[in-house]
Amino acid sequence: MASSLTKASTGTPGSEKTFFGHPRGLATLFMTEMWERFSYYGMRALLVLYLVSGGAEAATGSQGGGLAMTMATATAIYSVYVAMVYLMAMPGGWFGDRVWGARKTVAIAGFVIMAGHGSLALPGQAAFFAGLALVAIGSGLLKANISTMVGHLYDGPDDQRRDGGFTLFYIGINLGAFIAPFIVGTVGEKVNWHLGFLLAAAGMGIGLVQFLFGTKHLSAQSSVVPNPLSQAERKSLLVKAALVVVVAAVFYGIVIGLDMFTLNWALVPITLAGLIIPVAVLVRIKRDKDLDKTEQSKMTGYIWFFVAAAVFWMIYDQGGSTLSLFADGKTSGTVFGLGFPATWYQSLNPLFVMSLAPVFAWLWLWLARKNQEPNTIVKFSMGLVLVGASFFIFIVPMNMASDGTKVTPLWLVSIYMIQTIGELCLSPVGLSVTTKMAPKKYASQMMGVWFLAVTAGDCTTGLLSLAGVDLNGIGIIAMQASLAVAAGFAIFMYRKKVQTLMGGVH
Repeated sequence: MASSLTKASTGTPGSEKTFFGHPRGLATLFMTEMWERFSYYGMRALLVLYLVSGGAEAATGSQGGGLAMTMATATAIYSVYVAMVYLMAMPGGWFGDRVWGARKTVAIAGFVIMAGHGSLALPGQAAFFAGLALVAIGSGLLKANISTMVGHLYDGPDDQRRDGGFTLFYIGINLGAFIAPFIVGTVGEKVNWHLGFLLAAAGMGIGLVQFLFGTKHLSAQSSVVPNPLSQAERKSLLVKAALVVVVAAVFYGIVIGLDMFTLNWALVPITLAGLIIPVAVLVRIKRDKDLDKTEQSKMTGYIWFFVAAAVFWMIYDQGGSTLSLFADGKTSGTVFGLGFPATWYQSLNPLFVMSLAPVFAWLWLWLARKNQEPNTIVKFSMGLVLVGASFFIFIVPMNMASDGTKVTPLWLVSIYMIQTIGELCLSPVGLSVTTKMAPKKYASQMMGVWFLAVTAGDCTTGLLSLAGVDLNGIGIIAMQASLAVAAGFAIFMYRKKVQTLMGGVH
């Protein structure tokens, strides 16, 4: 990236280096996020394949040494893990605002993530689950604060470079996600699982080192704790945290002592919490008497979008579980005569995002000039219908592979592309509508609430798997597809009612 640093005239002509015309600190944050996403998506590409490897469900051609779990258990663990990454974004933001400040929180998060991947590189279930927990906690801490630091680089919301800076940052996210499966995924799947996880740790290590060396280029505001805890608040929180730890230790100590412990004793409570917490947060905000009539109405309308997003992510995030297992076991390992490992499919989404996002940005502007741009509600409907359609299409190769036939990878390529188009219709709009419909009192918290939709969707998937539902069966795939399409049409049919609830937001 050295060639991208150029001289710019700010104050003394030629005195300040910039990153494509943006503050030098953006290069530091760009590279930090790129390497963090490299480690996250590299590990994610391996996760379910490692869990099933070594058992009857392990795919032909994959090296052994995995945990030999069933597909249902692997899907549940994957879903709960992804849900926890997004759930931890809320306490991650809280730590940045009240305890350490954004810069220190991101540095600590980097160490935690690296330690997590390092733990995954060790054999055994204990090290594996400890590693997953550390990566989820670290990712939550980092996710909530690094975007805030990008904002700190600019002179307020009116700085004309601000949107472009976030666009560059977004490219860094997808660049890391795109590269990771080719390196971490290939080594892990074809050579050694634990070596793959170790490469993920090395990636985060590179990102952390360059972050620590580049912090001098960041805004001083990034080191400020905006709303520090008082001494009384610290004491109260420590007492409550200690009480929770003691209760959990006693409870699980009894369960283990009675020889009753199974994996479900850990997964089910976490999954239920991932469903209860989003509902509790929305109910608390909705029932807040400080909200005026307009804000109450907007929150009622926002719940429609929240539920729709949860349905969307429930299907979309199975790209790393259900679709990945199908790719590994029932899809040909070659494309046009070239080898195509199962982990490489995880590069398709970031590739399509980088390719199609500029097209969609241009398309919405072109339609807006003609006064024909779909509104937020219609875009949400489109996203839901598309993700549902992708699973209807998925039924075709599933039927083809039912007799042991290996289907062409182009089926999955098409499915990932359709899901990405759906994401581009729903995800950016969801972020925008969240900021527009947020009550003033909860303006800084609502982005965390949006991430809870991902948590709710993934926990629904996890709970279905834990309940014994085979998410890799044609029936459940058809049911999910129908649910998404029905939800999309429902929002479209009630669009006038939802628009009324939204007030002046369009």
